[in-house]
Amino acid sequence: MRLVLLDATYELFRAYFGAPPRTAPDGRQVGAVAGIAASTLALLREQTPLAIAAATDTVVHSFRNELYEGYKTDAGVPEDLLAQFPLAEDVLEALGVTVWRMREFEADDGMASGVARFADEAEQVILASPDKDLAQCVDGDHVVMLDRRKGVTTNAEGVREKFGVGPESIPDYLALVGDAADGFPGLPGWGAKSTATVLGHYVHLEAIPEAHGDWAVQPRGAGRLARSLREGQEDAALFKELATLRRDAPIPQAFADLEWLGVPREPWLAMCDELGLTELRSRPHRWLD
Repeated sequence: MRLVLLDATYELFRAYFGAPPRTAPDGRQVGAVAGIAASTLALLREQTPLAIAAATDTVVHSFRNELYEGYKTDAGVPEDLLAQFPLAEDVLEALGVTVWRMREFEADDGMASGVARFADEAEQVILASPDKDLAQCVDGDHVVMLDRRKGVTTNAEGVREKFGVGPESIPDYLALVGDAADGFPGLPGWGAKSTATVLGHYVHLEAIPEAHGDWAVQPRGAGRLARSLREGQEDAALFKELATLRRDAPIPQAFADLEWLGVPREPWLAMCDELGLTELRSRPHRWLD
């Protein structure tokens, strides 16, 4: 059975900025919740039969914020979006989806931990997210990424075509080029092309010789790049740690627990009535009972 690991934080942001605002009967903002509910119902129809779990950033703060002051926080995230996170988690559970609420860890760590735990038991693992961090989890055609908005599936060869390096080098790649979404800048001078050239040969930061004259590849400005890496060695190590997804987030379920058996009728109908999602009440194609 295929396992779908859903990046529910991404889906909630996508719904918030892509769907019109709406309010529940009690006045709460639920536009993003309605969007993630509709998109998840579509996913359940597309991928049946399947096992599924959704990971969320219950708290937009993780152990990485203790490692690096500039790491992303919830600063700038609209308050009415943050307020919909717990509602979205409740809605996903009402759909019969297992939810991993991340606190110390991030949603991406939860998904990476799901890969570590269940890849050997699943026919295939589909990481439903376009987040480049997750490219480090891709493994051949067995663990792939799915960008649902674009309808694009990326396997290990696709990762190499996109970044110029394999999945195993993604943390090293992000350490050098930076990740604006996560709030760390990378090292001066290192761009996507030069990083792909060097890591395409050496795979990991630690294997790159200190002197550019010893490099087996010579990108433009190799001397400047080598100096940047020498002077920024500690930063590079820190950024790589930030970019490396953890595989030990707490997951109490066994693989069999993740099988989607259908939508529990009464909880789902009650949730729709509470939030005013009248158009979604009858949309489930498969009821648990």
